[in-house]
Parts: sequence; structure tokens; C-alpha cells
Amino acid sequence: MGDTGATFRLLTPHLLAAGYRVAAMDVRGYGASGTGWPDYAPASIGADLLDLIRHLNGDTPAMVIAHSIGCSSAVWAAAEAPEAITALVLIGTFSGEAPIKPWMKAASRLVGRSAALWGLFVRSSYPTARPADFGDYLAALKAGLRGPGRLAPLRAQIEVSLSGVENRYAEVTQPALVVMGTRDGDFADPAADAALSAAKLAGPARVHLVDGAGHYPHAEMPAATAEGTLAFLSRLRTSATSSRSRQGL
Repeated sequence: MGDTGATFRLLTPHLLAAGYRVAAMDVRGYGASGTGWPDYAPASIGADLLDLIRHLNGDTPAMVIAHSIGCSSAVWAAAEAPEAITALVLIGTFSGEAPIKPWMKAASRLVGRSAALWGLFVRSSYPTARPADFGDYLAALKAGLRGPGRLAPLRAQIEVSLSGVENRYAEVTQPALVVMGTRDGDFADPAADAALSAAKLAGPARVHLVDGAGHYPHAEMPAATAEGTLAFLSRLRTSATSSRSRQGL
């Protein structure tokens, strides 16, 4: 929400160094994506994600890393087309159990009124550390949101969040990792909400807590986020190799 695929810029080098191919997607309405989309619902963005996977990989499935409301789209895609996604890493996802207080709804709608106010929110979401390029990155983010029609997806996604997204956790059978910063201000108890989200997933799920990080652990503490992510992906690789060996492949 309110960001581009460049949000993963500091996590990507760790994935590349481990031998993965990485594609960072701009959600409809942001970054290199155009404007004037009919909607910005999680299901629609999930369908975009599946289109991108098939465009880049054909029939070969992908592992998907998503953040915040983007996790709802990733979960939708994994439930809708399990053959296209082998695993999920959900950063800052939400269980849907905690009610949203009225003052939080008002504040959320307020930050969607301008790029400057959204920038203040993003700045507050890094409670412990900010990356060296944070100033330039935030300036570019706000500049992008000032273009014609560029606040539309932000406002639409805020309304979707406030109305309560029903994640399709119970339909996801793929392995998943829930990553949560212990100081994520979006949650009263980040660790507890991460555990709730993991418990709702039908497939095997783990939780990786990033100590001291806020809502953007992949940018605030990319090394710590990568450590848990790569350990999870490595276990999947090992499991897949063992399975092929048992089958004599």
C-alpha cells in the first residue's frame, strides 16, 4: 500500500546471493503501473500476481514474498491457483482478529489525503533504524504519489483495510512463513497477531520475528529479515530434493 516494488530493494540482494531469481512487482496504480484501474481489491491484485508469474515462468511455479495488504493478494493467489505458487513469505500480514478503533480509522483516512501525510506515516513505521537511502527513497515515493490519479489506489486500499479483508488463509495449503517486526505499530501485539495468522493457514506455517523492527522489517532490518526468509526457503529446497531422491528422480 502506497509503495512500489522497490520496497524490497534491500532484501533482494540477499535473495540473489542465495541463488534465487527475483522479480519485484509494482501493484496496479503505483510505480511503473498505469492509472485508472477499475478497482484495487486484493483479489484483483492477486490475479495480477498470477498473470505475472505465468508471464515470467510459464507453467513453473514461484515462491511469493508479500508485504502488508499485499499479503492478502498473495494469499488469494495461493488459494486460487495452488499450482502457480509453491510457498509464501508474508511480511506484516494481519490476522483480522483485532478490531480497528474509530480514531485509527479516522487517522488512516487522513494519511491518504496527501503524499506528504503518507510520507509521515511511512517515516513513523521505522521505529529503530532507517536505511541509508531512506531520505531519497521517501522523496521518490512521495513524488510518485503526487502524479495525477496516483492517490486513488492508496485511498482505495485504505478503505479495503478498514472494511476488514477476509484473507483466504484456510484455503492455503502451501508452506508459509509469517514475518513480523516486534515493534510494528499496526498491531497491539505484533507477535501474537503473527501467531494467529500462521495458525489460520491450512498448510505448515512458521513465524519469524524481527526484533525491534516496525512495519517494514524487510527495509528497516533486511539482514535479519533475510536470515529467517532464507532459512525457510532452504528447508523447502532440502525437502524438495529429499522428495525427488525418494522418488528416484
